[in-house]
Amino acid sequence: MKHNMIYVCAALLMMGGLMAGCSNGAAVSSSAGQQSSEAESYDINYMVLVNKLNPLPEDWEANLKVEHCTNSLGDDVEVEVNAYKEYLALKEELEAEGIHVDLDSARRTVEAQQEIMDRFTEKYGADYAAKVVAVPGYSEHHTGLALDLYLNVDGKDIIENEDLVQYPEIWAKIHDKLAAHGFILRYLEGKEQITGYAYEPWHIRYIQDKEKAKEIMDTGVTLEGYLGAVNETDVTVDLGKSAVYSEEELKEMAVLIKCQFAAWKDCELHSIRYAGDEAVSEENLKWINSMSETAEYVKVAEFLMDFHSPKVSENAFESDMEYKNYQWWLGCDQEGSWEIVSWGY
Repeated sequence: MKHNMIYVCAALLMMGGLMAGCSNGAAVSSSAGQQSSEAESYDINYMVLVNKLNPLPEDWEANLKVEHCTNSLGDDVEVEVNAYKEYLALKEELEAEGIHVDLDSARRTVEAQQEIMDRFTEKYGADYAAKVVAVPGYSEHHTGLALDLYLNVDGKDIIENEDLVQYPEIWAKIHDKLAAHGFILRYLEGKEQITGYAYEPWHIRYIQDKEKAKEIMDTGVTLEGYLGAVNETDVTVDLGKSAVYSEEELKEMAVLIKCQFAAWKDCELHSIRYAGDEAVSEENLKWINSMSETAEYVKVAEFLMDFHSPKVSENAFESDMEYKNYQWWLGCDQEGSWEIVSWGY
């Protein structure tokens, strides 16, 4: 999770109660240089959309007001002032029910993201860096309105993705309280082709308006769909039956493809399906390995997709066309990590 960079773009995701977590008394406004517990009134768009297609507004960082706090791990976390106030209220309400959360991460500057990109590019090359590091300027964490939570269960910090997802009942209780504090669950399961990210129960987003937050949470719509940036349609996912790969592996591959599809502006996904074990051959494995100078894939898989291109296409697709059986090829390395190698007819 938190400290592992993943292909779908990474937000470096990441208590309180009886522990020394983020607290109002420790919060210091970087803009005012003093302690602050009052919500501030200033002009920013709390419904701002930042994703793989929509960059952070140019004047955002100059206008943003933030609070700093130290989490139970000793890390400094920076949050937009009003989002932080509501987070504290949410945290207090949860603690009253025996649920303890803390902030893993929130705001990350464009400059900091660029430094990460530069470091990975220098060490691993531009192609690899582009796969594992979010494009600077296109991460919702730049806004200061996106918060990544972690749990404390029985006095133990639960931080890693694979561990956090083992507590669905706790997350359900947390999600039920989000809207009352102006938060929404940002990355929904099954909506990866819209958000560009896999399901993250820990990633919440402050939009301020509690009525809108309730509507979004009650209907299960994405922020993109609520704002009319995309047309949310039903997507059919058929993992088929495989004697080679588990359902979990196939689902992981499908999510990777859907996350990549989210960056295809104005394209509408209709279906995605596993092409079958017939494509799992030594010949195809050799072929995908020939496409990479560094990767050493030990497994290969093919998926097929049906989608519609934009009415006026600005990319390589034909305008207003229904694409059928569009191919996606994936490879898995020796460490068990799947990645997209190639797509197209």
